[in-house]
Amino acid sequence: MRTQIRSGTDSPTDWHLRMRCLRSWSRMPPTQAESVIRSIIREIGQECAAHGEIVSETLIAFMVKAVVLNPSNGFNMDRTLMKSDVQNLVKLCMTRLLDTKNPSLDTIKMQVYFDMNYTNREHCYLAILVEFLEEHHRVLESRLGSVTREITDNRACAKEELESLYRKIISYVLLRSGLGSPTDIKTVREVTAALQSVFPQAELGTFLTLSKKDKERQLKELTMIVTGIRLFNRDCGKGGEGIDDLPAVLHVAIPATMQHIDSQLETARSQVYRYTAILEKAANDPLMRAELQPYMLKEALYNIRQYEVFLQIILSDIITGAQEVEMMTKQLGAHLEQLKMTIKSKIAVPTSQVFPIFIALSTLWTSLQDETIVIGVLSNLFTHIQPFLGAHELYFPERVMQCHLNGVTVKTDVCRMKEHMDRVNVADFRKLEWLFPETTANFDKLLIQYRGFCAYTFAATDGLLLPGNPAIGILKYKEKYYTFNSKDAAYSFAENPEHYIDIVREKAKKNTELIQLLELHQQFETLIPYSQMRDADKHYIKPITKCESSTQTDTHILPPTTVRSYEWNEWELRRKAIKLANLRQKVTHSVQTDLSHLRRENCSQVYPPKDTSTQSMREDSTGVPRPQIYLAGLRGGKSEITDEVKVNLTRDVDET
Repeated sequence: MRTQIRSGTDSPTDWHLRMRCLRSWSRMPPTQAESVIRSIIREIGQECAAHGEIVSETLIAFMVKAVVLNPSNGFNMDRTLMKSDVQNLVKLCMTRLLDTKNPSLDTIKMQVYFDMNYTNREHCYLAILVEFLEEHHRVLESRLGSVTREITDNRACAKEELESLYRKIISYVLLRSGLGSPTDIKTVREVTAALQSVFPQAELGTFLTLSKKDKERQLKELTMIVTGIRLFNRDCGKGGEGIDDLPAVLHVAIPATMQHIDSQLETARSQVYRYTAILEKAANDPLMRAELQPYMLKEALYNIRQYEVFLQIILSDIITGAQEVEMMTKQLGAHLEQLKMTIKSKIAVPTSQVFPIFIALSTLWTSLQDETIVIGVLSNLFTHIQPFLGAHELYFPERVMQCHLNGVTVKTDVCRMKEHMDRVNVADFRKLEWLFPETTANFDKLLIQYRGFCAYTFAATDGLLLPGNPAIGILKYKEKYYTFNSKDAAYSFAENPEHYIDIVREKAKKNTELIQLLELHQQFETLIPYSQMRDADKHYIKPITKCESSTQTDTHILPPTTVRSYEWNEWELRRKAIKLANLRQKVTHSVQTDLSHLRRENCSQVYPPKDTSTQSMREDSTGVPRPQIYLAGLRGGKSEITDEVKVNLTRDVDET
């Protein structure tokens, strides 16, 4: 798949970048300022088009700011833009934009193009796959939109209607997976067979009862399962019609791309070393410096250095992509082996065991497809920034270079670092902090100012770029980190850092391409690239210093503050409260004699005896016969004499 890279037209985010670049300069209300800026950009664009040069509005906005920043152009940043200022601004911008033989303009064009077409790998799947793959997904969804609606809105009942619906589902699965052409009869038959194994036509009735959202979810899930089945069949040699071998393609394409970029990077570095050697010689020869002035050798050095930086970024991203492809290829092979072990020669396998593996296979394959597009985008980006090097062959052909290189030793960056390995003596600096590899844990991850170039050499030689050597020591000044190409340069910069920082800033105003090359966006906030605006919340890495240290703490550094009356036991507090309550009701008398002086008071406690009782083990009783004695004849009778008769009817004790 070929992905087109943006060129002339600008998106809404591009326009936001232009407004951010220019609105802070204009001393007008936001609405009026934006109208004036639009008018200036439109006028410059029309003038360039009239001269046969098509320039993007983003480049025009950047050039407007570059012209305003240059102090030699005489623009006052603190007053309102007048009509004469606008005319002068348009004229100066036109002059620079139409100077097609200027390395400085080529560098700015390269920076703007790279900034608007590149997103770093840190946000690859959040940015590149959203931004560069957006067009692919939009086209895919538009192709699938009508098919999806026909499936989800279908109310088929008859046999012919159900068969038509099933054919539409097959087309949907094939189109969404992107594996094969829908016009290839072999591919269609393979997809049909795979779909029937997991979703037979008899289940269409259940499918039609689902809601529209559930239908769309099931269609996507079916696509992933069918894709996994086809990939497994392809690995077994029983299918895979129309499926390219993406791992093999990537394993060939990535090394070839890396080798090509590596070759161009070595060529660019060779050119950098030759330019640097000539400029070093000219720094000590005023006549040679005047002779080289028309050739704009420093601007050419900035151009090739920027190209080198961009190639390093692209190469680093491709290496990261190669590592991800290697990892995904291993995972793909592991899933295929797991499927083989699970299925083997079984007639039926539970779907809960194989469906997740099929979905994982489909996800990995989609990631490989996305990685193919990302590698293609980076390769296209590398191809499109090469034309911005045209001024080198025009101004510096081989015969001119050889003429200036007579008697000059060309040194590489590595050789320069090896020549200056003397470290800074920390004892010579009381107020400045120096960092070294053995005392800083994240030494290699520190964000070095000026992209690692020596600030002192750049300021002292009027713009010569020499890489700093971290082994000498990294200077920490106002929470920023600086490297130097020699020990002497480090000492000279440390004497007055602000002086050299100001020189670099003023030099960047005259050569605006240095703002991005040396990463001076914090000092020129209105020219922050769009790609870095997205990462504005990214914090700088702070050094983690390491050293051997010990501390000693006094045992009691404060006077004791123990409260002797403090009591933590609530039962003890209760006893004290009862004692105090009893003492309130007592009258105390005390008598002291010579014999009782200083004697301890004694007290005793008496326990009164308790009331006791006993209980026998068995309780018994005895019943005695009741006496029954009857008297007869007491009332008298016919005779005058009373005859009393006593009858004892009491039973004997033994009878009871």
